[in-house]
Amino acid sequence: MATIKNQISINASVESIWNILANMELLDKYDPTVKKSTLISAQKTGIGAKRKVDMLDGKNWFEEKITVFVPNQALTIQLTDCSFPIKGLKHSYTFEKTGNQTVVKQVMEYTVKFGLLGKLLDVLMIKKQSDTGIKKFFTGLKQFAEKN
Repeated sequence: MATIKNQISINASVESIWNILANMELLDKYDPTVKKSTLISAQKTGIGAKRKVDMLDGKNWFEEKITVFVPNQALTIQLTDCSFPIKGLKHSYTFEKTGNQTVVKQVMEYTVKFGLLGKLLDVLMIKKQSDTGIKKFFTGLKQFAEKN
């Protein structure tokens, strides 16, 4: 299993950042790599809330659901299906108040499909592309949270 860790400081309260991340309808409002995020469950937040996400590239997509939900403390979103050569992906978030800012930490864990070929693809490009995408996601989250 591969792991990617990222964090960002945002000039917003833990509560406001939590409300953005935990709302499964909002992803396309702040992630610049996403074309459309559609709620596919009855609830838009909480354990079991699900969304389908179409990527900006027009060919890739994924579905995910909330599996850990501890308000203002811990949130985990688990991949359930996707067009990418990965499986078992989850994003786990924690939040830390530091002065007037909130540090949002994300740990992404995933397994690649296709055995040894997948592991080679991971070393050559998947991990780097995933990390770049997360950094764009975090930049968008910061801008959205600080503006709203």
